[in-house]
Amino acid sequence: MLWPLSWLYGIALRIRRLIHDLDLSKIKPAPVPIIIIGNIRVGGTGKTPIVIALAEQLSQLGWKPGIISRGYGASSQIAPVQVKCSSDPSIVGDEPVLIAKRTSDQFPIWVFPKRQQSIKALLKHFPEVNVIISDDGLQHHGLIRWPAREGGRDVEFVVRDDRGEGNRFLLPAGPLREPATRERDATLFTGTPKNQKSGILDEYFLGRRSFNLASCLGTPYQLINPSNTQSFEQITEQYLPKNIAAIAGLGNPKRFFDDLARHAVTGKQIPLPDHVAYTSEFFASIKAQCILITEKDAVKCTGISDERIWVVPMSLHLPDNLMEWLQSILQRPDPRRYTL
Repeated sequence: MLWPLSWLYGIALRIRRLIHDLDLSKIKPAPVPIIIIGNIRVGGTGKTPIVIALAEQLSQLGWKPGIISRGYGASSQIAPVQVKCSSDPSIVGDEPVLIAKRTSDQFPIWVFPKRQQSIKALLKHFPEVNVIISDDGLQHHGLIRWPAREGGRDVEFVVRDDRGEGNRFLLPAGPLREPATRERDATLFTGTPKNQKSGILDEYFLGRRSFNLASCLGTPYQLINPSNTQSFEQITEQYLPKNIAAIAGLGNPKRFFDDLARHAVTGKQIPLPDHVAYTSEFFASIKAQCILITEKDAVKCTGISDERIWVVPMSLHLPDNLMEWLQSILQRPDPRRYTL
């Protein structure tokens, strides 16, 4: 029944793309390479851990990355804002604060819906930055780029998890912001491929550059006392499954619950909408002796002093072949300098 609306949505996308291709906006491109980490389906696919890992690994390779984000869930702003560990998630968004906390303010992070203005503000205050990572922004046509697949230095990554493209319909009949055939420089897969056999990915990846990323859960730490940690083995020995609750306010909460299950941690699962806000009353209503939450949820729980809450960190390692390929793109001469 919603397919006609999806068809109209697709027409609007094509018109928007045409305007962008005609370059009617006359927006100037950024003076440094842009790496966009985005997805084509609604809901999170695990972009933020990739942004963190990418910034850290580029820094280790000698680059000086900066990060921009829309700041989803943030209050209305009239100008770009720099994000620090101490920033309020309700003002700048939960994901930028998570990035700042995980990287200990190592990288400049700026948020604003208009990413071109964020880039200008970031480079004005941190002129040493020589590569910018955009947390989302694939559908932001105001962010001018010359993609690597066309000879440029800018990179577009599409992040895909094990949910795939659903019914492959555009909004509102399906979960897709853009067609599944959308061009990209590479696909980053954050999940276990359902149709993977003998190391061969499904037909989605045939003829496309793709990288499979593996995530790893770290040792849980107490929300009110981060220095207090306990292993998953200690949790399963100390609490019965009926006394454990796992909470995830993510685009794909099931992934968090599945990761816990791989560590033999089972219990009541409470999936919540992405970017949900938390209150002390909410946690008080949960009947459990141990409550496990994600780090993304933890940044919104700074004013909550519930000793039952334990934060489960998650890290992600980018494969060497991905970083080698990415470096080869970033090291290209700026093609705009040689275009007549």
